[in-house]
Amino acid sequence: MVGVSKDSVARHDKFKAKYELNFPLVSDEDGKICEKYGTWIEKTLYGRKYMGIDRATFLIDKAGVVRKVWHKVKVAGHVDEVQAALKAL
Repeated sequence: MVGVSKDSVARHDKFKAKYELNFPLVSDEDGKICEKYGTWIEKTLYGRKYMGIDRATFLIDKAGVVRKVWHKVKVAGHVDEVQAALKAL
């Protein structure tokens, strides 16, 4: 498991410590990874359009093939969905 966001390495370090995460977080400050995976998208809030991250999960097998994608991820219940998909591989 790897987490990716446009936050700086310093912000990742603080986030990782705060939530006691045991997996790597990758800083994508230039947005190249987000662009490649299609997670840098146009959003709308109160009629205002802006660019932002589509919180998504990508299940990638050992050969590097994307097996499943979840967009607009909500935390509640998501871990169970991903674990079920992993078991199905």
